Amino acid sequence: MIAPSFIDRFPLWAIYLITSAVVLLSTEAGWRLGNYRQCSHREEKKAPVSAATGSIPGLLAFLLAFTFGMAATRFDTRKQIVLQEANAIGTTYLRVDFLPEQFQEEARQLLREYAVIRSGGASLIMSPEGMQKSAGLQDRLWAISADAGNRSDSIATGLFIQSLNEMIDLDATRVTANRNRIPDSIWLVLCAITILSMAAMGYQFGLTGARSWVTMIFLVMVFTPVILLIADLDRPQAGLLQVSQQALIDLVNKIGPP
Repeated sequence: MIAPSFIDRFPLWAIYLITSAVVLLSTEAGWRLGNYRQCSHREEKKAPVSAATGSIPGLLAFLLAFTFGMAATRFDTRKQIVLQEANAIGTTYLRVDFLPEQFQEEARQLLREYAVIRSGGASLIMSPEGMQKSAGLQDRLWAISADAGNRSDSIATGLFIQSLNEMIDLDATRVTANRNRIPDSIWLVLCAITILSMAAMGYQFGLTGARSWVTMIFLVMVFTPVILLIADLDRPQAGLLQVSQQALIDLVNKIGPP
């Protein structure tokens, strides 16, 4: 199973609302602090403050780009593995013809069942039932290949064993890719930098004594969807952006249902 991240406790709509609230509240808190200092007649040079507060949003932008790149890379990796697994299962199915005739029908039937399970996506293959079924089918196919290899030690049988071994290896690769999530520490740092960055912008507004609600609304409209997109890309089992299983579905349609 996939180890849950703390952000998985919240649905996407809740992440949108929480992020919007954090942006608005942080900016408001910073504005109140800046306005208080401006009204208290304390000397505070605006140029150094502007330079300091301007560097924090830059750090936030860098962290957002880094986190988005991490999530997008993981998402693309999961897509590539689906295609690789479909090719591996299809090749193994074709090489069943290399086995002795008494093993062929059972091997084809097992591969059809395996392809159906793998086409179910992360929600199925990462479930305890899906992992147990996949492991059971792999064991039965390996037993057939071992028996066939003992009875007919030929190059053709070895080719089937080679493709079967690759298919089994891709199971572990796909499971690992689905478990590879953005660490909680990065989410916590991103949250902290967001609060500080928005508070710094609000503080700068407060020093000028002018509140710009239009700017604050634009901040919410620009920043919140980016966080939502990163969280969506990082969820292999849920969300709006799902890895397409079309390659495996096409394979099932080609070789037939079990």
